[in-house]
Amino acid sequence: MKKFVSFVCNLALFGTLAAGASIPRYFQPSAFTRRQLSAAQVQQELGSELSNTTSIFGPDDDRFTEATTRWNIFAVPKIQIVIEPGEESDISTIVTYCNENSLDFLTVNRAHGDTQSLGSFNGVQINMKNLRNIDIQPSGKSAWFQGGVYDGQATTYLWDRGYVTTTGSCDCVGMMGPGLGGGHGRHEGAHGMISDNILQLNVVLANGSAIRVNSEEHSDLLWGMKGAGHNFGIVTSFEMNIFPRGPDTWHYHNYIWKGDKLEDIFKALNIFHGNGTTPVNFAFNFGNFQMNTTITDKEPVIFWTFSYRGSAEEAEKLLAPFNAIEAVYEEYDDVSYPGISVAQGTDEGSSLCQENQIRIAATAGLEVYNVTAERLIYDGFKKRVASNPVLTAGGNILHEGYSTKAVTEQNPDDSAYPFRADHHLMLFQTVVPQNNPSVEKAAWEWAIEVRDQWNEGQPGRAPNAYVNYANGFEPVDQMYGHEAWRLERLRNLKAKYDPLNRFRFYNPIIRDSATEA
Repeated sequence: MKKFVSFVCNLALFGTLAAGASIPRYFQPSAFTRRQLSAAQVQQELGSELSNTTSIFGPDDDRFTEATTRWNIFAVPKIQIVIEPGEESDISTIVTYCNENSLDFLTVNRAHGDTQSLGSFNGVQINMKNLRNIDIQPSGKSAWFQGGVYDGQATTYLWDRGYVTTTGSCDCVGMMGPGLGGGHGRHEGAHGMISDNILQLNVVLANGSAIRVNSEEHSDLLWGMKGAGHNFGIVTSFEMNIFPRGPDTWHYHNYIWKGDKLEDIFKALNIFHGNGTTPVNFAFNFGNFQMNTTITDKEPVIFWTFSYRGSAEEAEKLLAPFNAIEAVYEEYDDVSYPGISVAQGTDEGSSLCQENQIRIAATAGLEVYNVTAERLIYDGFKKRVASNPVLTAGGNILHEGYSTKAVTEQNPDDSAYPFRADHHLMLFQTVVPQNNPSVEKAAWEWAIEVRDQWNEGQPGRAPNAYVNYANGFEPVDQMYGHEAWRLERLRNLKAKYDPLNRFRFYNPIIRDSATEA
């Protein structure tokens, strides 16, 4: 009788534990799934293993909305828990915990990723906002950057100390996010892309292990991180080349033209760029087809901005062909390098950096501008102004032109970045109202039309989609390269370093049912 009573009591006790308390992890199978996970549970189970400057919180916390706000809300990841590590070493512990609990994890810095594959995520967000240290090395030739450093921060910090490095062109964007996909920017003519200047990285792999990646350790992975790095690990910090900052001032010149000047503008641009021979100091120019109702509400205008590393006198000699095209508005001046983003409208306070908007995008890479294609694209915009002004109000058809000398001088086989012959990055982007499916549908039709017109304007070239601008509906080869050997090498690296495809939420090399469009 005593044995029977004991058995019943133990059974009742087990039922109580199962219903009202969590079973300790060391009694549970290793691959279980926590379907209902609270921040309090994670704090209790994980908090003591992390640095005391780490924050863990969920949707009920006042910090959650800001922590999960994104630049583009077209495809929003579902975030259950936010963890903001206070030390780099915390990230390995967090990833291990997520693996033990079958939780997906997504690392963000400034949350500018806008690919559709992000919409399939459901799990724990690792926010890098506390990891923003920059450490210039004694040699003055390199610096270590933590994974949360962003472009505007790096630009100002280095400039004030006599240096520059290869960041992206937009101040509000994280530095390493674009860098893992190449990373175009104002210094690429002189020094190459962000990825070209990476010397080594501290990386947390999918299994939670922390490794150093450089030319001697895991050199195979270094190749993949430079162009496809989102697929392989979390970069907690990285060492990059830095360079003497050069002239104290940069010159900028901004123009607004009406559409009747389109042919003159693009013919002048093709001569100016010389199919990849743009003067190195003419670092970055870009133009938009966009609405400006202070000038006209009947058609888009053509806005263009040039930035030059050096004096106004030198720059204006080279800009003479554009000065000869009658503009409806011009402005120009000399500023310090950190001020050039303000002058060109890519600073943190610009409309370009405004968060929490639905942006519909499509992209293409070009060698030269096709003037006929540009006229078709412009006229398509103009036609929609009359028929759908809500759609066109947020329309922005972007043409980026860099000095590319140091980019094209790199051996294209030395990194995973595949598209060094693309001298121009094109991005169709329109902001659409929330909860307006008819406008969103029209935006996608417009986006595909413009992308196809760019690609049809360069017959004989396969379509390319810069991975940092890709919407994620493109085939894998359009983002990671058309050469069979390149894709095979990436898949082999994936099998070696992330066989379970844990890093699959940003334009994945290996697609599955969860991320397939």
